[in-house]
Amino acid sequence: MRPRYRSPVVTGQLNLPFDPIERAAERWRVHFGPSSAMAAVTSIMRAHQILLSQLDALLKPYDLTFARYEALVLLTFSRTGALPLSKIGERLMVHPTSVTNTVSRLERADLVRRLPNPRDGRGVLAEITDRGREVVRLATADLMAAGFGMTMYGEDELEQMFDLLKTLRVAAGDFEG
Repeated sequence: MRPRYRSPVVTGQLNLPFDPIERAAERWRVHFGPSSAMAAVTSIMRAHQILLSQLDALLKPYDLTFARYEALVLLTFSRTGALPLSKIGERLMVHPTSVTNTVSRLERADLVRRLPNPRDGRGVLAEITDRGREVVRLATADLMAAGFGMTMYGEDELEQMFDLLKTLRVAAGDFEG
């Protein structure tokens, strides 16, 4: 079986003289029919690439990715500063392998420590360290100052965008709407 080719992700400014997604939608209509769903999905996927690239660049000075930052914030929000790895995966909606990898990297950076779960003899807790709390504080200030890369939108537009995407998340079963 041949390995799947993965093209490099283009995240920088393209400065094209046209919108490639709009152009694809026009061609889609000619070849396949209605294109609004395809254009919306493709736009969301491109927005994801752009935002992740910008957020990861803001977090790079802290040796964090957005995924690792999210895990630290989750631990910061927890009552005790510690959560079982399974709970981290559930709350961040990621695979257990991703949680293990994320916690391992955070542990190597002295931002979290692993502890035995006193409620489950086999389970493991990830606990944020004082250094982890400080990194979250500094990184959050940078992300907030940059508006999480969404400064081109007003507060009403951001709330509307959240509501529109919430409908998709409810339909996917993330939570009861």
